Amino acid sequence: MTVDHVWRQIEQLLAAATNRVVVVAPFIKKEVFQAVLDAVPADVEDITCVTRWSVPEVAAGVSDPEIAELAQRDGRATIRLCHSLHAKLYVADDRCLVGSANLTGKATGRVPAANIELLIETGVTHSEVQRVLAALQANTVPGTVELAEQMREQASLMRDDEDSPRVVVPGQDEQPARWLPETRNPDRLYRVYNGRHRHIGSDVLAGVLRDLGHLDIGPGLDEQAFGSEVLARLHAIPELRALTAAGRMSLADAQAKLLAAGDLSDEQAQRTVETIAAWLHYFDDVHFVPTGPWEIRQGKELA
Repeated sequence: MTVDHVWRQIEQLLAAATNRVVVVAPFIKKEVFQAVLDAVPADVEDITCVTRWSVPEVAAGVSDPEIAELAQRDGRATIRLCHSLHAKLYVADDRCLVGSANLTGKATGRVPAANIELLIETGVTHSEVQRVLAALQANTVPGTVELAEQMREQASLMRDDEDSPRVVVPGQDEQPARWLPETRNPDRLYRVYNGRHRHIGSDVLAGVLRDLGHLDIGPGLDEQAFGSEVLARLHAIPELRALTAAGRMSLADAQAKLLAAGDLSDEQAQRTVETIAAWLHYFDDVHFVPTGPWEIRQGKELA
């Protein structure tokens, strides 16, 4: 067995395609994707690629969003993005390979020191293959050249920031790092998420990018869907459970809980509570009531 055995499996499958090709892999490097396009016969005009782009992963070098440019240049390929993707699947007409290999040099054996990977052939009608393909059809967004450029720009900014979060790979990091909102300007989150940061100062932008990195929200969402994702992550913060459970939360109690965790000073805990309150005010339907210490309550304030 040669070191590029996995690549040979993929190449032979794709070369036999007559109608359509589907490649599904979370991590794809542009040189391997170009090899995929080259392997598909020229008369096959239906090529779909499903992958995942996140700014921390692009910054870490595990994915190349520039595959969108290769797809556009080829003219036959369409890029779709699924943020929760972990499956690896390669389809040519009614045949497919399933297993562990991403479309990277080390996974396919196209470079030295290759990974140990596995791909097994089965029919595309297999119930689990059909389940995955149906799930992908319902849960993807377009991977455009414009979005690819935006992801690369944000990844470059994140890579230059020593305090940026480490890459998080779903399925491997089951205990993500503790996150508390950093930026005091939650209104800027969606702007930066969409690549609109030209008039934001570098220090503020760095904080927003760190928050976005920890939030790990998939690309391509409209503002309402983005806000819902942010709110779900806010409500998952342990110190906010009282607000979620009872519909009200004392800011003093939240600050005390942050202090009890032992990793913040009094000043840092107070600032964090104020920041959380600003985020809740922006993303949630809450109001503030002076009850001795200030209290956050769910719902609109009564006139």
